[in-house]
Amino acid sequence: MNQEPLPAALAAYAGAGEQGAPYELLAEREDGTVVRCGEIVAKAHAGDSDREGLAVRMRIAADEALAGVLLAPLRPEVGYLGGRPVSLWPYGAPVDPERPEDAPWEAAGRLLAALHQVPVHRLPGPVPPMRGPAKLARALRRLARATAPGRAAGGGGAGPAGANGPVGVPAAGGAAGSAGPGGSRTGSALVPGPAEGRPAGDLVRAAARTLPAWVRGEAPAPRGGALCHGDLHLGQLVRGPGPDGGWRLIDVDDLGIGTPAWDLARPAAWYAAGLLDTGTWARFLDSYRAAGGPAAGPSGSDPWPELDLAARALTVQTAALALAKSVENHRRLDDVERLMVDSCARIATLPPDLEPQAPS
Repeated sequence: MNQEPLPAALAAYAGAGEQGAPYELLAEREDGTVVRCGEIVAKAHAGDSDREGLAVRMRIAADEALAGVLLAPLRPEVGYLGGRPVSLWPYGAPVDPERPEDAPWEAAGRLLAALHQVPVHRLPGPVPPMRGPAKLARALRRLARATAPGRAAGGGGAGPAGANGPVGVPAAGGAAGSAGPGGSRTGSALVPGPAEGRPAGDLVRAAARTLPAWVRGEAPAPRGGALCHGDLHLGQLVRGPGPDGGWRLIDVDDLGIGTPAWDLARPAAWYAAGLLDTGTWARFLDSYRAAGGPAAGPSGSDPWPELDLAARALTVQTAALALAKSVENHRRLDDVERLMVDSCARIATLPPDLEPQAPS
């Protein structure tokens, strides 16, 4: 591989070999490095990516059936840079994290509904499984490594609100009386009692044990389902290029067949934890239902029988990653992260869900 840093090498790749081309580093994580070079975005996917699955996902993103839903790549083929898979995309304007009031919740609902209704049999294939359960399994493994004997303890208490929370989500406040994961109704968005006096890592692992094995990525998922994004949050939406400039979903690394409720799970988990207010949750859910989305039941019905399992899974995943990072970085949990751990404390009191649930 070229000895220059990966972001610079990516910029050169995007600029067709123009060494020293100016670029902006958009993301650098263990699961991928992303740079912008002019109107082109280049992504180096994780080195351990399923390359065959990624190739299919790229062809799906370029398929006409997904026009107006997924941002289409500049090339449907996967390239390689130093042995890592690389993809090229047009630049799209992201959600502004400084203006959560402008977050496109209605657009997110419509896009997910359209994605979930795409005829899977007409897509390039074989369509791989959605990777939501695999991401939960990875988060739990990272938590196990971070909290293994011999590692410094940490992350068990609530610290100052050092983060603003997910894009488009306020750092505090919420829906008192909202439905929590597990279908229970709480009198407050934050129930402080269950998390006290017990290590946070134990609470998260106990919550994970209430989930079916397939949800934890330890068994095959039930057959069937719909085309799912697999990692929906507002950072996965951009205003696409072109005459309409409409919102599009990005990041196909986790795209595949699965239970569509998973794509609604993160907003549902935020709402249950009190991070998303009732009005915003209603806008998102109503938009999804009005567009024919199949994952939340008919309009006017209680969505939690459909969403509960996936919302619990995303709560566990979010809390596991937050705890792992707090230990790795020798810091305390912020208020948003502590809310997710407290949600895990409530989930841990539920009986194990032993029966696999078929995708909606």
